[in-house]
Amino acid sequence: MTIKEPNTSSIRFAGFWMRFWAYLLDLIVIGSIERLIINPLFRILEIPLVEFNMFAPISIASAIIFYLYFVLMTKYFHQTLGKMVFGLRVVDLKSEKLTWGTILFREWIGRFISATIVVGYIVVAFLPKKQGLHDLFTDTSVIHVER
Repeated sequence: MTIKEPNTSSIRFAGFWMRFWAYLLDLIVIGSIERLIINPLFRILEIPLVEFNMFAPISIASAIIFYLYFVLMTKYFHQTLGKMVFGLRVVDLKSEKLTWGTILFREWIGRFISATIVVGYIVVAFLPKKQGLHDLFTDTSVIHVER
């Protein structure tokens, strides 16, 4: 599905707070998935659920769920559940289809960089196209969609 936007002035870019609330809702969804799937599975397999180590099995499983959620939802729906609730959508600013490469870089590498350098998310509030650092790298943005 190709998203064609004839005039960028008609696009309403999603600002920091809308994206923030959508992200918080996504974190609740991800936490719920982990508690419904990962925690019972780890208990059955007798894998410890509490370890304070970046490479602990629970940390790795949580990271996999986190990134799979964002990558797959963005690829197939152009929005996560949080973005759906708030009427937001990820678009390629060149009006091209979101490719696997774009999505993987945006959601995996770009999000890691933005989370590491906190200002990567805060810049959304100040840029004209409301782009985070991960959006700038991939020439994407998040827009409001008509319901």
